[in-house]
Amino acid sequence: MVLGEEAPGLDRVPYPGELGQRIFENVSAEGWRRWIERQTMIINENGLSTIDPASLAVLEQHMVGFIFKEGDLGQQPEGFRPPGAKK
Repeated sequence: MVLGEEAPGLDRVPYPGELGQRIFENVSAEGWRRWIERQTMIINENGLSTIDPASLAVLEQHMVGFIFKEGDLGQQPEGFRPPGAKK
């Protein structure tokens, strides 16, 4: 999915429910780490709150898009440059 290659897996289910089990079975520890980095960017760029159910729904859509390439979300925003990147 994220890496497109075999890599060491996760030690535990990282997310609740069926989606968490699917992630555990299909995503490497490195792939999950990359998602956490992307999630932080999405939260900061969009002013989301991890205690707001609507924000959590948006984050989950991004997660499925980023990890499994499903849906319309999950790609890095067009024109996004990480802090310190050259223009």
